[in-house]
Amino acid sequence: MTDISPHISFREATFSNTAIRHGVTNIPGPEELKAMRLVASMVFEPVRCHFGKPIRINSFYRSPRVNKLVGGSKTSDHMKGAAIDMDAIEGTGLTNKEIFDWIRNNLEFDQLIWEYGNKKQPAWVHCSYKEQGNRNQILYIGV
Repeated sequence: MTDISPHISFREATFSNTAIRHGVTNIPGPEELKAMRLVASMVFEPVRCHFGKPIRINSFYRSPRVNKLVGGSKTSDHMKGAAIDMDAIEGTGLTNKEIFDWIRNNLEFDQLIWEYGNKKQPAWVHCSYKEQGNRNQILYIGV
């Protein structure tokens, strides 16, 4: 398989400890790959290039089985390849709040979610993007 984008390998985009632990495959089909490349080009790469620092991907593609095993929403955009969870890497000087704020202020998106953490810092940042009909919806979960 080819890389998803200049800074996201196929392995990184599909890696799941849960899938490994349960012996479940986590391989996207052609439509999911197309959506993943779109999310990467419209969300991840602009963020990565703006800050010029590596950003950890906690979750990108999840097969329906993997999504169920991790307790994801039954309608999760991760199953479509249309959502990515990002996490600033400690020691880089970048924070999840900076990632969240920059996306909110500079990019189009479907959903931008401040996930868990506290009122000062999300534990990670979820962002989804669709080819059409992006809502620019901002949510706060677990805060």
